Amino acid sequence: MTERTSASSEGREESPASQLIDARIRELGDWRGETLALIRALVREADPQVVEEWKWRGVPVWSHAGIICTGETYRNVVKMTFAKGASLEDPSGLFNASLEGNTRRAIDFREGDRIDEDALKALIRAAVALNLSAKESKAAARPRKARRTA
Repeated sequence: MTERTSASSEGREESPASQLIDARIRELGDWRGETLALIRALVREADPQVVEEWKWRGVPVWSHAGIICTGETYRNVVKMTFAKGASLEDPSGLFNASLEGNTRRAIDFREGDRIDEDALKALIRAAVALNLSAKESKAAARPRKARRTA
């Protein structure tokens, strides 16, 4: 089951997905909830048109023309996985997990880690741009139907 909502920069509408993410943050009640809340805020700042989703039995997902990233919480880490992270430039060296794959890349945040907010927002914007360019490429590659004239 996937819950979705679009989030605008002014007056975000509360959807089932947003409510579930809010509940997850409250339920954690420790540094992991604070970190997930900060990640969420940075995603929203970086992309005011982001869509929040709740997938795979409890994973917050942020999308725009495809999945940007997820926010998974574990006992000792909050993991932010970028769906197409292997295709992104990471000049600040934020990626520190899932480095061996051909597609995804992740950032593991541990208790006490400082988040480079500007670098993370730049990475999020790059992921959105990649999704949008892939969407445009697919649209351009589709054969157009010939028009019939009478």
